[in-house]
Amino acid sequence: MILAFDFVKKFEKFEDKVWLATPTPHPEMLEYIKDAYDKNWMTTAGENLNEVEKIAAEKAEVKYAVGLCNCTSALHLCIKLAGEKLYGKPAISHGALEGKKVFCSDMTFDATLNPVVYEGGIPVFIDTDANSWNMDADALEKAFELHPDVKLVVSAELYGFPGRMDEIKRICEKHGALLVEDAAEAMGATIDGKQCGSFGDYSAISYNGNKIITGTSGGCLLTNSLEDANQARKWSTQSRENAPWYQHEQVGYNYRMSNFIAGAVRGQYPYLEEHIAQKKAVYERYKEGLKGLPVKMNPIVDGTEPNYWLSSLIIDKNAMCKQVRDDSKALYNPEKGKSCPTEILEALATINAEGRPIWKPMHMQPMYRLHDFVTKSGNGRAMTNAYISGGVFDVGADIFDRGCCLPSDNKMTKEQQDRIIEVIRACFE
Repeated sequence: MILAFDFVKKFEKFEDKVWLATPTPHPEMLEYIKDAYDKNWMTTAGENLNEVEKIAAEKAEVKYAVGLCNCTSALHLCIKLAGEKLYGKPAISHGALEGKKVFCSDMTFDATLNPVVYEGGIPVFIDTDANSWNMDADALEKAFELHPDVKLVVSAELYGFPGRMDEIKRICEKHGALLVEDAAEAMGATIDGKQCGSFGDYSAISYNGNKIITGTSGGCLLTNSLEDANQARKWSTQSRENAPWYQHEQVGYNYRMSNFIAGAVRGQYPYLEEHIAQKKAVYERYKEGLKGLPVKMNPIVDGTEPNYWLSSLIIDKNAMCKQVRDDSKALYNPEKGKSCPTEILEALATINAEGRPIWKPMHMQPMYRLHDFVTKSGNGRAMTNAYISGGVFDVGADIFDRGCCLPSDNKMTKEQQDRIIEVIRACFE
């Protein structure tokens, strides 16, 4: 058993930090940014933005993409479009989903569902499938039994490892619901050869600084409707009407992507497949290097091809040492032959490498603890047993408890990754 402070003595610290995931610059980025500068298109319009929308739509296999300042704004306009399509235009003081329940992924970043709240909706959280770490289709079916009036589902694809979004889509169609696909982490991943981002009635992708294609920020709304694409563009530029003065008939937003950011994104898109291959190599090295330990890597669902954005592991239940967490801190009791996410992350930090906990499920977050939470066995809030029929009752909470994200930068060297693997192995000594 090695205590956390002993890792400093046993393993050499990286001089330069090994990050979770960082941007990968390419010369074309500067060329396109300089072109915007030279032509003085330093605004939310220009050739770079037009090209990014064209490329993004083609890559995602949809008809239209709308370039926006970030993925959260893209998700917001997805939600707004869906809400108005389902319930009509709201009063100016209300959101499109005012008082309506919406089924949302539970184990995700809160940006997935914050836009639901922006529009006055009430998130109902759907538990996670242990075999994919994504929304559980059986739990979604159970949710429709409990809440048959719900007409909108927001489903995210975790860490670039998609589940069966096609099955989620089929269930939505069966119940007359619309699907918003949060593909922020899954650009370039596929399900039966079909691109993530193409399953939703409305979808969103991200170019955030740590994503597989980056522009420091930015995102795109994806749709097959020209009318909806045009409406999103209008909303994103303060809903200005076609008049010689500033005429406004709808609430608008300052959400458009800048032509500078678009230049960076445009310069990276030709390298998407290369980045995916590099990320896959990182995942495969972890999988091979951690063989024999009581851990498993992100699950890969049959018929899917991930983009391998973040490599993560989950520790076997019988190999977990005691770990407790409150809303801001974690403690653990070191135990020979066992470990926990807190120990692994602290050990990595001692050698100047960045890891992170798995997304904390939304139903466990302070602001959402009173919201409905549905498992495949029924209403999670109404149950008191931690386990049902020998299986885990709250799958998302279990993965959060036992899992963590590993350094996954595509520029990490094999030698750096080998040292990280040694540190992880030492945690179980």
